[in-house]
Amino acid sequence: MDATVLSASLIPPAPKIHPLPLGGSLLGDLRIAWEMGRNLVGAWCEDDFDSLVTPYRFMGQPGLVVSDPAGVRQVLASPNFRRAAKLGRPLKPLVGDSLLLTEGETWKRQRKSLAPVFTPAAIGGLVPHFIAAGDTLVGRLAGQTRANLSEAFHHTALDAVLRALFSRRADQDGAVLAQIARRYVEGPAHFRLLDFVSRGVDDLTFADGDRRRLGGRWLAAVDAIIDERRIAPRSGDMLDRLLAARDEDGRPLPDQEVRDQCSSMLAAGFDTTSRLLFWATYLLALDPTTQDRVRAEVTAFPAERVTGLDDLKAWPLLRAVLFETLRLYPAAPTFGRQALADGEVLGHPIPAGATVTISPWLMHRHRKLWDAPTTFRPERFLDQPHPWGLEAFIPFGAGPRVCIGAGFALAEAQIILASLLARVAVTLTHERPVTPKASITLGPDHEPDFGLEPIVQARP
Repeated sequence: MDATVLSASLIPPAPKIHPLPLGGSLLGDLRIAWEMGRNLVGAWCEDDFDSLVTPYRFMGQPGLVVSDPAGVRQVLASPNFRRAAKLGRPLKPLVGDSLLLTEGETWKRQRKSLAPVFTPAAIGGLVPHFIAAGDTLVGRLAGQTRANLSEAFHHTALDAVLRALFSRRADQDGAVLAQIARRYVEGPAHFRLLDFVSRGVDDLTFADGDRRRLGGRWLAAVDAIIDERRIAPRSGDMLDRLLAARDEDGRPLPDQEVRDQCSSMLAAGFDTTSRLLFWATYLLALDPTTQDRVRAEVTAFPAERVTGLDDLKAWPLLRAVLFETLRLYPAAPTFGRQALADGEVLGHPIPAGATVTISPWLMHRHRKLWDAPTTFRPERFLDQPHPWGLEAFIPFGAGPRVCIGAGFALAEAQIILASLLARVAVTLTHERPVTPKASITLGPDHEPDFGLEPIVQARP
């Protein structure tokens, strides 16, 4: 069968759609809060995938769900909207006052000071770390006929970020960090009723003891690595660039800010990339024909030959697979913006304090925005010179606050996945579908074992 036809016929699993919209009453609000606490993408109803703008009331407050690309970009670019502070409550204990959660002048100053760390040239210099992490993954899986790749990708993505950030390997520092991150994602990261009724990120924290305890352990572990590196020789990694960064007045970044930015890069960087790797591998296991085509690309130009970002152009289908994965399984499935003053979006009034909800999960599967929106069709991205030209595609956000680490994550994911697929064919070991379950990031509802079939490399 033609690979394009096969890809177009593949419908990845998704959470159960609610038959009726929720909300508008106390009972409806409590059902939404309960459903979102279980699964952040579980509260959408069938009508949401047809409507581009939906006014609502939740916990007595007005809001607007916006999926129209013009409205989304208006909100994300407007100074009248800021990140909804309460939505940062699950993240604050892990990332502190980092770029991820700050606002206003503090955010502008931090963004400017971090920009040199994430230039294409700087990311290109990290390629050897990504290759080393991919080789380590392949080495760990050698000889295995089946493996929990979700767990393996968590370890590998953490390994890649630790190498790039601190010139350290996951087997040195990753065990404690991986354990804390897994416990946090599986528990405290999920939204709670008090998160929805709170007015800010530091409101009602009396109920967040588990978040603060685990977050404190995480920050302490990051502090220990930084303290050790301060007395070690320079390694040309991301920490060196952070320590060399200067504010507009020429002063180095405060110690706490360095710690918080490193914590944010670790927490956001390794978890989101490991999820991307998992979902891409799952989709390719469901679609072995496309997997074989990707393998042909990475075999013709192996990962070990990559010396910079330009070399990644040798893998156009692999890149398209990752973009299609991000469309179907965006790492950050829902976020919000809060109006600072009265205004309107696409003719809908937005009073001060109201929240505009934007869901990449909803937009990326919207029936009015995509052809065959629920099918796995990576070819749709092959014809796009740059996927950000697709206005309905926002896996890394949009506007001034677009994810600063997008280039880092994509380069890392391409190299690691290429390293794996060049050496093994990945298959499913059972028929139980894996459905997405979202807290901070979009992960699987269970972690299946994958079959691993070694690829016999042809001799030259």
